[in-house]
Amino acid sequence: MALFAVFVTYDDNANARLQNNETNPMENSLYRDYPYFADVQVMIFVGFGCLLAFFRFYGFSGMVFNFLTAAFSIQWAILMQGFFQFYYDGKIHLAVINLLNAEFACAVVLISFGAVIGKTSPIQLLVMALLEIPIFAVVEWAVLKYIRINDAGGSILIHLFACYFGLGVTFVLYRPSLNDGHVKEITCYQSDILSVLGTLFLWVFWPSFNSALTFKGDDQHRAVLHTFIGLSSSTITAFALSAVFNKRGKLTMADIQNVTLAGGVTVGASVDMMISPVAAYALGIMGCTACFFGYRYLTPFLARRMRIQDQCGIHNLHGLTGLISSTAGICAILLANEETYGPSMYQIFSHRAPPVGDPKLLELQRLIPGLKPGLGRTAEEQALYQVAAIFSTIAAATVGGLLTGLVMKLPVMASPTDEDCFDDMLFFDTPSDFDSSVLKIPLNYNEKESNKVV
Repeated sequence: MALFAVFVTYDDNANARLQNNETNPMENSLYRDYPYFADVQVMIFVGFGCLLAFFRFYGFSGMVFNFLTAAFSIQWAILMQGFFQFYYDGKIHLAVINLLNAEFACAVVLISFGAVIGKTSPIQLLVMALLEIPIFAVVEWAVLKYIRINDAGGSILIHLFACYFGLGVTFVLYRPSLNDGHVKEITCYQSDILSVLGTLFLWVFWPSFNSALTFKGDDQHRAVLHTFIGLSSSTITAFALSAVFNKRGKLTMADIQNVTLAGGVTVGASVDMMISPVAAYALGIMGCTACFFGYRYLTPFLARRMRIQDQCGIHNLHGLTGLISSTAGICAILLANEETYGPSMYQIFSHRAPPVGDPKLLELQRLIPGLKPGLGRTAEEQALYQVAAIFSTIAAATVGGLLTGLVMKLPVMASPTDEDCFDDMLFFDTPSDFDSSVLKIPLNYNEKESNKVV
């Protein structure tokens, strides 16, 4: 509250003193940005909230801790991102676009939350948000200001950063006794329905997530088309793989809840480019396949061999797919030419636009009014900068996650015991029909005994 009082004021579009009979209310930025803000808001609070409520005895915690962490993260991101992106004349100027950017930063925290769900206290989650948001804000500012990349859907800055930050945290919070699972780490009929409802909310609004910060017009139009096609193809592929690799030919709810969303991530880095609809379809299939086999084989390997207990499999849904998306984005940059894009290529790939003083810039500005000077990069140079952004983002996220994990591991953070993990009763007054005590058995149970209890 003190920081808001000292540093935050209204943006010009929200300042009544700057409105007069010459200003057109319908040209206010609210009408451009609010629809996307509202859609992402649903994804953050309803989509993520329901999706994380998949454990039988951890539904309250999954949904409510998501609510708490998201509310705090957005407030904190308004300040942290504000200092880097919206700060001038000694103030952070607040508009709906600030809230939209803050929600993207919040999504980073909630993705990381997926790696440690069930084994952290609300205090630990708030501390994670407190530390992750500033690190993300610095990385985002540095990458966009100095490396300067194309990443409309956030595959690099959102998905890769969130994934490897979360993996860094969970590596430090490793619990050997949970490596073979926990007796309460189970789902039930109702929790799976609630979780797949979250999947549907995320699925429906993902085109807004990917297109919110693209250029208005044909760029945004392509972003919506590519995201929908990618999601559709990954969904069909997920159903097929789930049935084929099930011994009884049946569908597995965990695949439907997570793998169906892979296409939304995989098209992210190239979502506003002229990659063609069939490429978006292929990216959806590739992302879904990598995600599916990641859940099946890579997640157990990371837990047993590398001390990384990834509870929600964020490395599959955000890490592997983020890497595929980043690679596709680099390929799209290398293939981009004026024959395909026309003069607007220098608007989409703004860093390839001619610099100040280049005669070609004046010629392009006559064709595209408002085109800003660029850096005059070639396609190959821009591709190398994309590679640099990938590695620097992963490195910064991993180091930040490891350091944050060390802070979260301090005794004052009220971490739950191994026995109390995945249990709402530790933090909530639960209703009379809730009783997880029947499953309070020693953690060294074997699988046969566990199945009897369940």
